[in-house]
Amino acid sequence: MLVFSVLWFTFSYIPVAHMVWDGAGYLFQEGAIDFAGGTVVHINAAMAGLVGAYLVGKRVGFGKEPMPPHNLTLTMVGASMLWVGWFGFNAGSNLEASGGAFLAFINTLLATASAVLAWSAAEALSRGKASTLGAASGAVAGLVAITPACGNVGPMGAIVLGLLAGVICLWGVNGLKRMLGADDSLDVFGVHGVAGVLGALLVAVFNAPSLGGQGGADYVIASQLAVQAKGVVITIVWSGVVSVIAFKLVDLAMGLRVVEEEERQGLDISSHGEQAYTR
Repeated sequence: MLVFSVLWFTFSYIPVAHMVWDGAGYLFQEGAIDFAGGTVVHINAAMAGLVGAYLVGKRVGFGKEPMPPHNLTLTMVGASMLWVGWFGFNAGSNLEASGGAFLAFINTLLATASAVLAWSAAEALSRGKASTLGAASGAVAGLVAITPACGNVGPMGAIVLGLLAGVICLWGVNGLKRMLGADDSLDVFGVHGVAGVLGALLVAVFNAPSLGGQGGADYVIASQLAVQAKGVVITIVWSGVVSVIAFKLVDLAMGLRVVEEEERQGLDISSHGEQAYTR
């Protein structure tokens, strides 16, 4: 994992960050909008996760044995900490304490809350009950979707974006996941990938001044949408290719997974000689 992380960070994250955020970068010069990392962070990493899910393979017993969430209490603690930390992630990307930072902050709050409500409502309608895991997943979906747009859209745009992210990412971790056939255990692609694409594209819509965005008087949604789509496609292809190569190199050097016996025993014991809980 550590070796792959070094390879992927060097050859995928850094080049995409340069293309999007550096003044000399290709997508920056094209006019791409990515305030805090929708393409650079979320789509980029989601592709690496999806490639890894395919190349590492499915867990032993996947689809045949029950694999419930490990600890929903810690899931909610983690999601809550993530939500608070994301304010620094998004508002801090403004690089100064100004009106722009406040806009990013309030948009992060509104989009995430909207996504939680949308996911929970859609889940209640589709399966009869809203779940704690679903609410936490909805929060992450809203956080991801607003990330590229938080400094450019208005509060109402953030609310709509969050509502869409909650519903669409629910489909991402159910319908799309089944279509892809990958054992994406933490729904990285279904949440980060889908919400990242959604936010990266819809910032072109809600950045329009007529919809409360920060675009100029001559802003054209269609042309900006084309630029955003180009950024999404480039990021998907770049990260996908780099990830395949990096995983293959790691596989050749040391292998990608433990043997089945160690996997069934549990990696806490087989790899680290310890247990999470004692009786």
